[in-house]
Amino acid sequence: MSERVEFEVCLGSSCFSRGNKNMLKVIEDFIKENNLSERVNLNGSHCLGNCVKGPNIKVNGKLHSGIDRFKITGILRNTFDI
Repeated sequence: MSERVEFEVCLGSSCFSRGNKNMLKVIEDFIKENNLSERVNLNGSHCLGNCVKGPNIKVNGKLHSGIDRFKITGILRNTFDI
């Protein structure tokens, strides 16, 4: 099995209100639809420290800002080569 991918979704008030609640659902659905649960650690975070550019997520420690449904889908596809 491949190394697990660490997803950290900012759920601080700024990112949450800017859409990370919806991004969490997109990530969860993608993981389920592609049978990736064994390859993913999905965690919430109180703040990733870049509120002005949110919503934010980290993938294996790399910060991604200004996330929307289109961007997160691209990140997921690239991360898992799908």
